[in-house]
Amino acid sequence: MDPHRPQPGRQQHPLELALYEVKKTIVGQDLLIERMLVALLARGHLLVEGVPGLAKTMAVRTLAQAIGGEFQRIQFTPDLVPADVIGTRIYNQKDGEFQVSLGPVFANLVLADEINRAPAKVQSALLEVMQERQVTIGRETYPAPDPFLVMATQNPIESEGTYALPEAQVDRFMLKTVIGYPTPSEEFVVVERMTSTIEATQRVLEPGQLVEYQRRADAVYVDPAVIEYAVRLVGATRAPASVGLPDLARYLTFGASPRASINLVLAAKALAFLRGRDFARPQDVRDLAFDVMRHRLVLSYEALAEGIGADDVLEPVVATVSMPDVPLRERRPQPSEATWNTGPR
Repeated sequence: MDPHRPQPGRQQHPLELALYEVKKTIVGQDLLIERMLVALLARGHLLVEGVPGLAKTMAVRTLAQAIGGEFQRIQFTPDLVPADVIGTRIYNQKDGEFQVSLGPVFANLVLADEINRAPAKVQSALLEVMQERQVTIGRETYPAPDPFLVMATQNPIESEGTYALPEAQVDRFMLKTVIGYPTPSEEFVVVERMTSTIEATQRVLEPGQLVEYQRRADAVYVDPAVIEYAVRLVGATRAPASVGLPDLARYLTFGASPRASINLVLAAKALAFLRGRDFARPQDVRDLAFDVMRHRLVLSYEALAEGIGADDVLEPVVATVSMPDVPLRERRPQPSEATWNTGPR
């Protein structure tokens, strides 16, 4: 039985229904779907790395259909210019005035496909919208829609004709998720679905409801010990010797920035809300540690020469830094609330 299928006789949370609608089409990418929802609730953005054909575009489009939001896909190419992304002013000969034509970035869910194929100027234009949530064209400022999520993709198997995102810019993404191939059983279901009539995605949520859930995720309680745990995890990437891992220092040029600590806590609050709690646990922080920090590490030449990746460095750090053992108050569901979760509580 599909655990996400709405059960008769039980009130369904709208986010649970949205999750089910996405999973009617997308098979086996549970981590990606969960991280997309975390980014939406935490008002962050998501960088996804994976080979072509893993349903990254379809996942964003399906989620947009389920929440009733507007979806736009931007295919990044070397000849793209900033105006192709954010918009520009066009002279109207009939009226004798300039009119603003807004770009595709003005949508609730924006897919920046292969972001590393566009020049630095185009990347900067998109990242500015992500950070400021507004665009200035001429003398006018235009706010981005609310909710607003940018999911950018990178192809890890091709480097020719690409422009790597600078460390200062990639730091703007709240999460970086790495996705891999489906299992044989999942791929069987994928082929079966894609070679038959695909069930239409139903709209089960309104953008205004999602904004309300963002506010509720903001109100999730975080114990100071959980914040301290997030800070210790991030601090260990800057001074690995302080947690008994002096050998890691030669693989690191710079550790994660303070933005990593902030985003660890914000994302943990959103994940706790998704899991049906009004308080965050240390496990929520630990579950998100790789996604929040892997793109914020600057590895040394020695690490690159030895084929050591960010996850190889983070693995011993996460395993070594102990989670706090603090008493956390249990959630008391209200009668009007539906109980649901996307993972362990």
